[in-house]
Amino acid sequence: MSRSSSGRSRDDGGQVSVIIIGFAVVVLLLVVVVVDAGAAYLKRQSLDSIADGAALYGADAAAEGRDVYRGGVGQDDLDLTAGVARAAVRDYLGAAGAYAAHPGLRVSVSVDGDRVVVEIDAPVDLPLTLPGGPENPTVRAHGSAVVRPESP
Repeated sequence: MSRSSSGRSRDDGGQVSVIIIGFAVVVLLLVVVVVDAGAAYLKRQSLDSIADGAALYGADAAAEGRDVYRGGVGQDDLDLTAGVARAAVRDYLGAAGAYAAHPGLRVSVSVDGDRVVVEIDAPVDLPLTLPGGPENPTVRAHGSAVVRPESP
């Protein structure tokens, strides 16, 4: 069987190689995204636990003033002291080793009525970096605690 110049068969082996390389790149990018997303999720879970504990500790410390020890809890909501709550949150974070475990940790404490709100953010060291991805990603967590006396 002779082939004319217009009916020549082409070698398709090179096209398969391009498709395989393309799929390998896509799979590699998916692995990078999944690994980085998992690392960010675990970091956020850790910060969530720290923020919740700090808020509870801050609310407890802020509500246990001299007035509570002298006159008891009473029927009304306890008054929270913002300065005491902030100091208690800093003490909790130091005792829990949060600053050592999460370098670059930043914390914000606010008191709104009977609620202590703690916002924490920290940079994440992603195990793999995606070209064009964020250079210094951060993760943020919120925790809050409400202080109310139990009714008799």
